[in-house]
Amino acid sequence: MTEIFGYPLPVILGQLMLGLVNGSFYAMLSLGLAVIFGLLGVVNFAHGAFYMLGAFAALFALEKAGINYWLALVVSPLVVGAFGIVLERLLLRRIYKLDPLYGLLLTFGMALIFEGVMRDQFGSSGQSYPVPEALQGVFNLGFMILPIYRAWVILASITICLATWFVIERTSLGATLRAATENPRLVQAFGVNVPVIVMLTYGAGVALAALAGVLSAPVVQVSPLMGSSLVVVVFAVVVIGGMGSILGAIISGLALGMVEGFTKVIYPEASSIVVFVIMAIVLVLRPAGLFGKE
Repeated sequence: MTEIFGYPLPVILGQLMLGLVNGSFYAMLSLGLAVIFGLLGVVNFAHGAFYMLGAFAALFALEKAGINYWLALVVSPLVVGAFGIVLERLLLRRIYKLDPLYGLLLTFGMALIFEGVMRDQFGSSGQSYPVPEALQGVFNLGFMILPIYRAWVILASITICLATWFVIERTSLGATLRAATENPRLVQAFGVNVPVIVMLTYGAGVALAALAGVLSAPVVQVSPLMGSSLVVVVFAVVVIGGMGSILGAIISGLALGMVEGFTKVIYPEASSIVVFVIMAIVLVLRPAGLFGKE
């Protein structure tokens, strides 16, 4: 049997596949962060909290209103995205012209408030969300047994990420968004309502985080702490890919998830820090990130 670093190839391939599942969540969350920072210049530290709220919204929708998983994929991101829009209108719009540090501090405070309220109401223990019936079962890949739901997560995440990249980078809407952030006065002179564009952009970034939360609900325990444990890693992913780089966020998220999975096989003790080690190396060699602009 073929071995890599003394480990059977099927073990390596299986761990890489599991790492790709985690990488799918990293990619979606870092994509939302990159959209918000790249177009608005806000370091949205509340992103993990919106991810958590998306998962809770799906759980509440199922338990209180009988809304199934497929409908929750649409409803939960819309509800949490609308909540994000309200916050943008009430709070964030007041700090756009200030140093990005103010945005980081404000959104960090928001994250602590959301997490504290949810923990006070529901405790710190996790709750389970059932895997939808259509996605139950497994695939036999030969080198591992892959649950169908995890395969769905990979496919859905990559599709959503690429669709978002295409809209922002290859459509007239994306060109308008980029122009509105670079020269808002000029774009406003052409009759474009820039404040509305900014508001909807932030809402879309928040909705992406909530959508990732819905996708993760059947995989992890839904708890108030699920976002805080992930957001630091996602920020590292964004820094590696390049702050504001959409493509960098997608590629780095998927790749780093697989690197993390590979590390769990050859050196498990380092799996929790390998992303940060890579971030430190990237910052030394290329401070703007792999895909960022100097």
